[in-house]
Amino acid sequence: MLAREGFPTIIVVFTFSIGVGIGVSFLPSWVGFIIYPLLVALCALVLYFFRDPDRIIPEGENLIISPADGKVVLIQEVDEPEYMNRKATQVSIFLSPLNVHVNRNPISGELEYLKYYPGKYLMAWEDHASELNERAHFGVKHPSGMKMMFKQITGFLARRIVYNLEEGDKIKAGERFGIMKFGSRMDLLLPDNVEIKVKKGDITVAGESIIGEIKGS
Repeated sequence: MLAREGFPTIIVVFTFSIGVGIGVSFLPSWVGFIIYPLLVALCALVLYFFRDPDRIIPEGENLIISPADGKVVLIQEVDEPEYMNRKATQVSIFLSPLNVHVNRNPISGELEYLKYYPGKYLMAWEDHASELNERAHFGVKHPSGMKMMFKQITGFLARRIVYNLEEGDKIKAGERFGIMKFGSRMDLLLPDNVEIKVKKGDITVAGESIIGEIKGS
């Protein structure tokens, strides 16, 4: 299964490859022996990048589910004045170009806040990437009343983030909501009534790995 957000890129790459392949056919045959394998590899890599496997969503209304495949690179306490207006625990997940880049909702609830920021393209694992890079911020209110935020953040290679959410949407944990192209980062900002279930260095799977659990709701 392929991510629908990747179809425009796939079409461009395949069209380019076909055009180059036709042009190479008029050149000496030894050129084709070099170029054709490269074109096939390029098309295969693009298809691999935009893969979109099904996931088994864990049951539990109080679970915070990973919104991205990747590696936990940062867990720290931060101030969150934009939507939550309180201190929060930031969990940052770095996505390499080899990870699945389809993003999934980390929790069910109402999307009360959404804001897109243009910005720079620092390496996604840098601390200031969450403040300076191109990004989209999503604030969700869980049925228990708990508020949390998650962020799509571009990296050095990622030049576009895509999401299909709007303020006021009712979202469901584990459902697909967008994609980040070619290496990026996802941040979750969680209040103190969430018990963090991951540690730095852990590998996460979008829609399956449990990042945290809401306590006392």
